[in-house]
Amino acid sequence: MRTATATSDGDQIRWVELPGHEPSRVYVHGLGATSPAYFAEVAVHPLLAGRRSLLIDLLGHGISDRPTGFDYTLESHADALAVALTSAGVTGAELIAHSMGGSVAIVLAARHPHLVSRLVLVDANLDPLPRTPGSSGSSGIAAYSEQEFLAGGWEEVRDRVGPHWWSTMRLAGREALHRTATHLIRGTDPTMRELLLDLKIPRTYLLPEADGPLPGTDALTEAGVSVVSVPDCGHNIMLDNPQAFVRATAAALTDHGRP
Repeated sequence: MRTATATSDGDQIRWVELPGHEPSRVYVHGLGATSPAYFAEVAVHPLLAGRRSLLIDLLGHGISDRPTGFDYTLESHADALAVALTSAGVTGAELIAHSMGGSVAIVLAARHPHLVSRLVLVDANLDPLPRTPGSSGSSGIAAYSEQEFLAGGWEEVRDRVGPHWWSTMRLAGREALHRTATHLIRGTDPTMRELLLDLKIPRTYLLPEADGPLPGTDALTEAGVSVVSVPDCGHNIMLDNPQAFVRATAAALTDHGRP
């Protein structure tokens, strides 16, 4: 396990690192998740192995610190991640980022372009979402006020999400979980989608085939974003169909004539 001080208050971001050659690959998890649990199997697959790989946990999640004074906006997540990557000597990384982590990765690439050479987004959030009481994702978490969530709303979320997601969600700080969900559904200005469209690096967006066409695919494609449907999976593509995920990701990382 590696660590870096990511804030002026001394909060630590931690990651599991796999040795290999540069440029580095950085794996970023989604809301209430942790990168080693979600990405370890695919990161060591023969089609993806061999690169220095950082399976990193964002502040508030997994093995990283869970500060209660941190605001957990997407911008703050991205800036803290940037500090950690800089501390680790990472530049021009290939980011493979899932769900909320994909939103953070887009913001990172926009705010700290020297750190990111390409993006593989895994069913990432691109647009603001409404609060939806009773749902199990970020919209349901953000439907509570922070006080309501800390007072017992988190228990209702625990019961809704089920044991698989809760196995990693329970590691997240409760303030971190609520604030991250709230800022995720609020989005950024410009939106994550607009930031993605404006980036000039190679970008690939993976989504479950069963979800149907990704809204705004034509505009994304016109801007150079490769949109790839992956069969036989749900939102957690790397867990549901790791072989198809690895093939799609390896193809995304070897396009444009660059291994």
